[in-house]
Amino acid sequence: MNKPGSAITQSLRGMALCHPDTIKVHFDPDYVERTAPCPSGKVAVISGSGSGHEPLPIGYVGLGMLDAACPGPIFTSPSPVQLLAAVHSADHGGGVLFIVKNYAGGVLNTELTIEMALQEGIDARYVLVNDDVAIPEVANRRGLGAATLACKIAGAAAESGYSLDATVNVTRRAVAASRSMGVGTNVNTLPRNGLGVNLADDSIELGVGIHGEPGEVRSVKKGMPEIVDLILPPILNDLPFAPGDRVLLLISGMGGTPPLELYLFSEAIHELIAAHQLRVERQLIGNYLTSLGRGGYTMTLMKLDDELLGLWDAPVHTPALHW
Repeated sequence: MNKPGSAITQSLRGMALCHPDTIKVHFDPDYVERTAPCPSGKVAVISGSGSGHEPLPIGYVGLGMLDAACPGPIFTSPSPVQLLAAVHSADHGGGVLFIVKNYAGGVLNTELTIEMALQEGIDARYVLVNDDVAIPEVANRRGLGAATLACKIAGAAAESGYSLDATVNVTRRAVAASRSMGVGTNVNTLPRNGLGVNLADDSIELGVGIHGEPGEVRSVKKGMPEIVDLILPPILNDLPFAPGDRVLLLISGMGGTPPLELYLFSEAIHELIAAHQLRVERQLIGNYLTSLGRGGYTMTLMKLDDELLGLWDAPVHTPALHW
């Protein structure tokens, strides 16, 4: 077994060996940067996150997405030292935009980093991702799948030559157009705490977070359609989405869900989405935001318009996304 303290470093080394043409990994402080050249004046897009959510954020470093990303310890935000090192590497004179999920440590460390960058004369901002409708209070909502979508939209905008202000605005609009919810289907393994609460075979946790935050334990008797009927209405009603809306659908496993089960989940989702007369214009199914090896899924819908759709379709080449 690898020692817990060295697992992240060794994983980063393995990632660098697998993607030498796309990313470069730095250590002490740890951060990942893109190898594709950036023009002078381009906005730099950076994200940081605790490890355990791969491929977010380090798997999204590359052309058309993130210029740099910082992995923290398991489920713990990267430090300002890491984030500032990424700023120095990625800044090309156009300013810096951080994509930050709404967790206290990540927000605090990003704000500290921005203060230091501003003192150095680097214009830096952040966009907060808070798309989890399982939390009633909007200000307290966690960041879920919209973090992946925001990284893509921001990265495409910056690659297309948007100014910092314009990149911030379109990324905020993408987050505001997105809603998510998570479902846990088995025991969660947490660092330091071992095993979480075992779920009965007919039970799920509704509204879980990606750091092991518990949801409401619910008994499910009718399989996937019943699970989807529990999570889709809160998503649709919160924005709200309306018949005829064009949407991007993201279904992400939490790291321990096999593709067969993800597609079972997807079938039930598509049936209910069709019943609500939404148009799925784009979709991603797979592991795009995980929680170590937990079983379960997060579902995200983003309401599309022509600009957001164009930015989503723009070329991207990262270890996790490429078209």
